[in-house]
Amino acid sequence: MTRAYRRRKREDPGLGLRRVQRKRESTASMHSRRVRKPTPRAKGMPEINPPEEREAPSPSDIVLQGTAAAVVSACNEEATIDRVLGELEKLPLADIIVVLNGCTDGTRSAVTKRHPGVTLVNAPDRLGHDVGRAVGARLTQADIVLFVDGDLPIPASDLLPFLQAVDQGTDVALNDLGRHLPPYPQQDSVTRCKGFLNRVLRRSDLGASSLTAVPHALSRRVLDQLGPAVLAVPPKAHAMAILHGMIVAAVHAVDVIKTNRKRSFNVGKGNAMEQLIIGDHAEALATVFQVAGYSPFGPVPTRVDVAKGRNAR
Repeated sequence: MTRAYRRRKREDPGLGLRRVQRKRESTASMHSRRVRKPTPRAKGMPEINPPEEREAPSPSDIVLQGTAAAVVSACNEEATIDRVLGELEKLPLADIIVVLNGCTDGTRSAVTKRHPGVTLVNAPDRLGHDVGRAVGARLTQADIVLFVDGDLPIPASDLLPFLQAVDQGTDVALNDLGRHLPPYPQQDSVTRCKGFLNRVLRRSDLGASSLTAVPHALSRRVLDQLGPAVLAVPPKAHAMAILHGMIVAAVHAVDVIKTNRKRSFNVGKGNAMEQLIIGDHAEALATVFQVAGYSPFGPVPTRVDVAKGRNAR
C-alpha cells in the first residue's frame, strides 16, 4: 500500500470499500460472460442452419445393366391409363408396350395424345390380360420385361425393385402379397390355389406369390426358354420356370388387392374370373406331373400336410 493511497484513505474512509465493490462487480461480470450458455431453443423451433437432407435418387436416375421394357394390358382404362403410363415413363425403360384388349372407350385416344412414344397394339376382340401380356412380350427383345395392368397406377418407386431384381440375376420377380392377405380361413379359392401350387413345387417360401398377380418382371432367359406364349396361362408359366431351375423370388410387396378394379366378372364367390384362374392352376398342376412325373419333388402334400405347415407358423 503506497503512502499516497494511505493518505487518500485517511481523507476518504470509504475508498477501499468502493474499490473492492468495483473489483467484485468486474469479476462477476467477466465470470457471467464466460459461463453464460445460449438460450435453449424452444421445442419445435427450427434450427437456423439445419443439416442438409439428401434426396432419394429418382427412379429415372437408376442405371440398369441390361435393357428393360414394360407391357401394359388394358381394357377400357381411360380413367387410369394416363397415370399408369406416367409412372412407367419415370423408369429407365427402352420401350412401353400397351396392348388394348377390345377397348370401346377413349383409352386408345388417351395413349396416342399424351404418350406418343408408347408402342400401341390394338386388338378389337378381348384377349384377356394374360393373352395381352403374351402378345406384348413377343414384341420386345429387352433383357427385362415388366408387366402391369392398365387399371392399377403403381408408383415408379414400387416398380423399380422388380427391374432391379431381374437386372441382378433373378429370372422371375414376383409381387410379395403375403403381408396383404387375410388369415387362411378368410382367403378365397384363388389365393389357396396359388399357395397349394407353390407347396407342390416345394416353394412354400413363396406363399401365394404368383405370376397371376402384377406387377412382376421376367428375364430374357425365361422368355427365350419357355416362349412368350406360355404367359397366356400364368400359373403354368410360374410352374415351368421353377421346374426349369429358374431363379424365382418374391422381391417386393405392392398392395394390388385393395386397389384392384371391381368388375362384374371378378366380384362375388365363384365369379367368372375366379373360375378361370382356378382352371389355370389345374392346368399348371397337370403340366407339373407331365414334365416331372407323378412325384417331381416327393409326394404331393395332402390337406393335412398343408394344415400342419400353416398352423406351425
